[in-house]
Amino acid sequence: MGKKVWRAVVAGGAAAVFTGLAAVPAGAAEGGASFTRVQVNGGKPIVIGVSKEVAVPAPFRLTTTHKWKWPAVFLYRGNTGHTGDRLWHAIETSDCHQVSSGVCDFNETMYFDPSVWDMRNSEAGAWKVAAEVSFKGGGGDTDDKGLTAYVKRNSRLSVNAAPEPVAKGKTITVTGKVTRANWETRKHVSYGSRLVSLQFKPSGATSYTTVKKVHANGSGDLRTTVKASKTGAWRWAYYGNTTTGPSTSAADNVVVR
Repeated sequence: MGKKVWRAVVAGGAAAVFTGLAAVPAGAAEGGASFTRVQVNGGKPIVIGVSKEVAVPAPFRLTTTHKWKWPAVFLYRGNTGHTGDRLWHAIETSDCHQVSSGVCDFNETMYFDPSVWDMRNSEAGAWKVAAEVSFKGGGGDTDDKGLTAYVKRNSRLSVNAAPEPVAKGKTITVTGKVTRANWETRKHVSYGSRLVSLQFKPSGATSYTTVKKVHANGSGDLRTTVKASKTGAWRWAYYGNTTTGPSTSAADNVVVR
């Protein structure tokens, strides 16, 4: 079963390639080309929300003596030599920046737009990285690069610290909620049972300190109490996991009198 690819020419001779979930062809690696200096998002996770397009840099170097067309880095699950799935996204690739005879550097950008494409929540997590090129006249080469890219659902946190102001030594109640992107409904939904850090930054300070860690309930709601000692800002911080990106809430300042 062949891969699905839609291509369109854009300004400057670069190619915009739209790649859907499809099988990686069996025996695709035919030799004749090598890919080096492959990166995807500088090694950082790709965090995607429910509406905003995310642009991901994926530069690479292609070395071949063949006449080529449509070189690209892509993300897949499975095996490049057997049946596999590719992650749906658009690709914009620069023209060849020639290094020497038969050696080209390319600046590729992957575009993920959850408002346009039907992303599935099951697509969050680890993906393998590969690169491919077609040869003019037929054939091509596909190489697994031995890299892993994590595609994650965006998370959000809200916060409220009360009362404001508060007398020194009295109790401050800090609440909030953890949510994350549901790509299938294109909404942020409750993300329950997460371990979240409550952080505090005294007035005039430049950084936050973690005061305690709190588990959200099954609905993603957060609630804890602390003693009022100094005027400053309170916030929640979640560090994410293999399928969900990290986030921090806005700050809620409480004056202590």
